[in-house]
Amino acid sequence: MKRLRSGEHGCSFRTDTSSLIRFIADWTNYRGDEPTGELERRIGRVLESTFPGRRRFSLENQMRLPAISGIIDRRILANYRVDPACMSVALPAPFRPQIVNGYAIGGICLIRLKRVRPKIFPFPWGISSENAAHRIAVEWESDGQTMQGVYIPRRDTDSMLNSLAGGRIFPGIHHHATFTVAEKDDHYSVTMASDDGVANVHVAGSVAPATSDSSIFDSVESASNFFETGSLGYSNTNTAGKFDGLELQCENWHVESLKIDAISSSYFEDQSRFPRGSVKFDCALLMRNIVHEWHGRPDLCCSAKMEASPESP
Repeated sequence: MKRLRSGEHGCSFRTDTSSLIRFIADWTNYRGDEPTGELERRIGRVLESTFPGRRRFSLENQMRLPAISGIIDRRILANYRVDPACMSVALPAPFRPQIVNGYAIGGICLIRLKRVRPKIFPFPWGISSENAAHRIAVEWESDGQTMQGVYIPRRDTDSMLNSLAGGRIFPGIHHHATFTVAEKDDHYSVTMASDDGVANVHVAGSVAPATSDSSIFDSVESASNFFETGSLGYSNTNTAGKFDGLELQCENWHVESLKIDAISSSYFEDQSRFPRGSVKFDCALLMRNIVHEWHGRPDLCCSAKMEASPESP
């Protein structure tokens, strides 16, 4: 056994490195074609040897993994400016839209992650996945303070394991989807279509020196500062009025402007949610090769009388 110590939590634990390596190999190759019970047993054996005395592992017991680390290989933030009144109607309690120069801000995050693994694992490799999140900049009240972050009504992923574990092992329900990606030099094209047929996204564009003149952000720097502060996100769960918390921490935050050639989103183009003329594309940003960590945060819960808005785009 190799003994490690967590500097963040001040706790010690044991790891059998060969078991962890086998687990990560299984995690990487898992495609959803084996029974859930077998996956639970496999993960459980490793976690129980890593954390002696912890409760029995189950995908249904809402256990949370430790901090997750990895590399953001590519992250596109494609953003819309939205009529605040329409956005307010689309948000569940307790959220309200953040207002920037008279507009609410919504958007799509298209992110490719690499070398993702629990931070405690003593080796530098892990899984890769393409992911999409519809996100809205929001505010809410907590213990008498106004908090800021993002509300995430929908997450999609090409990882079968992520879609199985999302909302169970780590925060946020993840729907399985197919991603088609084309990248050459500084040009990017990402298309996502969910397996359930509910969500689809397409974004294509090239790196540019500045944001467009029509953007509500007057510079790349001002847009970067705004989105960097929105690191805390809350996602829908299967329980109305309960939201899973997840915080992104970047070691080397850096963004570039992306000039968009084409963009579509089933969520923001749904006129039953956003009437014609209430949503306009604003700007897009690109992040590349960012060392980062994901940290689970306490759930945000509302009164049972408060119901979340429908998730479906």
